[in-house]
This record gives sequence, C-alpha cells and structure tokens, in this order.
Amino acid sequence: MLRKWLTATLLVATLLAAGTAMAADTYKIKLAYVVPETQSTHIAAKDVFKPYVEEASQGRITVELYPNGQLGGDRQAIEGVQLGTIHMTIPAVAVLSGFEPKFQVFDLPFLFKDKQAAYNALDGELGQKLNEQLLTLGIRNLAYAENGFRHTSNNRGPITKPEDLKGLKIRTMENPVHMATFRALGANPTPISFGELYTALQQRTVDAQENPIPLVYTSKFYEVQKYYSLTGHVYAATAVLINDGFFSKLPDDLKQVLVEGAARYRDAQRKLSDQQDQEMIEALKKTGMEVNELTSEEKDLFIQATLSVYDEFKDKLGEDLIELAKKANQ
Repeated sequence: MLRKWLTATLLVATLLAAGTAMAADTYKIKLAYVVPETQSTHIAAKDVFKPYVEEASQGRITVELYPNGQLGGDRQAIEGVQLGTIHMTIPAVAVLSGFEPKFQVFDLPFLFKDKQAAYNALDGELGQKLNEQLLTLGIRNLAYAENGFRHTSNNRGPITKPEDLKGLKIRTMENPVHMATFRALGANPTPISFGELYTALQQRTVDAQENPIPLVYTSKFYEVQKYYSLTGHVYAATAVLINDGFFSKLPDDLKQVLVEGAARYRDAQRKLSDQQDQEMIEALKKTGMEVNELTSEEKDLFIQATLSVYDEFKDKLGEDLIELAKKANQ
C-alpha cells in the first residue's frame, strides 16, 4: 500500500514538474517603439524579427509588437526594459545618452561621412564598448539598426548656411550634444518628446524640427512644415534592447534565436530604411514641401561652425571614443 502511494505521489510530482517546465519554457516578449506602422522599424519587426523568432523557437517565444508609442516614448520604454515591465524596445540611440552619457559620441555633428562609416562604428569596436556599458544598467543591446541621417525642416525658408538658423526655435531631443550643436549654429534648441512634436509644430510652439526623412514623411510633418533642408548633421541609429535579466534566464538555444533574429532584423531594416529615404524624399516633394540639398561647400560651413561641440564634449566622452568613431570613416 505504501509502495503504491509513493509511486502515485512520485508520478504526480513528475507530472507537475514537467508541466511547470513546459510552462516556464514558453515566453511572451513585449516589443515597443515610438514609430508608426509605415516606418521601417515596425515593418522589419513585423516581417522579419517576429516571424523568425517565433518560427525558429518553434513557438516557445511569442513576440507582441507595440508601435506608435503605445507603451510610452523612447525614454519611458527604455525605463520599462530596465524594470522588466517591457521586455524589448527599439529606441533612438540618442535617447540612451540620458542613461549612459558616452552614447553621446554618436551625436557629434557631421561625425560620419556616409552610412557605411556609421555601420563600421556601430558594428565594430566602438559599438561593442558602449554595449558593455549598458549591461551595468540591466540592459543588453542585441543589434544597432537605423533611423538615418537627420535633416532640418522649418517654415522660414531653405537652410543653406548657419546664419539661416539664427534665432530659430527648433525642437530637439533632450540630448546635450544635439542642443549644443544647434546653439553653435545660432538656433534656440527646445526639447520636446517626439509624440508631442506634430502638435508643437502645428501650434507654433517651435518653428522647426530635425529628423530623418522617413520620420518626417510617416509623421506627416509636411502638413505643418514648408521647407526641408538635407543638412545631414547627425547620423541617427537605433538599438534593439532587451532586459538583460530576462535574456540571461533564457535557455541557450533561445538566446541564440534572439541574437540571430536581431541580426536579421538589423540587415533588413537598414536596407528598408535606405529604400524609404529615396522613395519618401520624392513623396515629400509631391506634397509641396520644398526640399533642398546642401553642396559640399555649404556643408563645410556647418562643419566649421560646429567644431566647438567636439571641444565641449571631448573630456566627458573621452578622446579615445571620438577617435574610434572617426576611424570608421577610413
């Protein structure tokens, strides 16, 4: 009798343990970001990251997407990842400077000559050094993707020289390097969250804004801005962030699925972002927005006018990081 009871008890315990293991082996990931469904971040998350992760994990991971800032702006989403209330987010890297100041190195004006130089820095030694800083905050970066080069729009007129920005009240992110850059150019930088930007432009709380082409188009800033100047003053990257505690507790095979999924997402999103740049600049022109591109001589004027920003931040960022970033242009 006792043997039967022990056998039954052992069987129940085994079944319970198996059930618990099966339940623990299934994971739901909340992935949040501020951009709309028409922007490359969401499209690549929907068409590449989510299906790959769910299929490669054989359904053990389910990915839920939250675009349009449904779970808050970039800063709130990063804080959510830190706390573990959100598993993943894809914010603008510039916002990370509020968590780790050394990320401001990417925001130095006219740092990268082209996108490939930016990729060299992000995917190389510089990106790795900064990723290590995030781990101390409980955040892991799986990959760098992009928003593209930032350009400037306003309602006063085309911007072809630094003087054209003088006195202009321009919305920037709450980023010290961005703000210092526009102060050096004579503008009045005003931090406003991205979700509030359209209304701020509509109500003329600010006169101008600066964002990459796809964000200007998908956010319909052409409805409230007349002139768009392709200043290309900062290359804007994004980061695929995950709560490090959550990631660390995953089985090794699922960790690899997420790492590979992020790499596939990065490659697809960069390609799509570049495609959207070309398509959407033409679409912006068709809306009636006046678009002008700077000549190399005109851009040199802006480069010279913002050299003081490098001096202002070299001690805080470290000259080694700045040189590492510049090296990517070679």
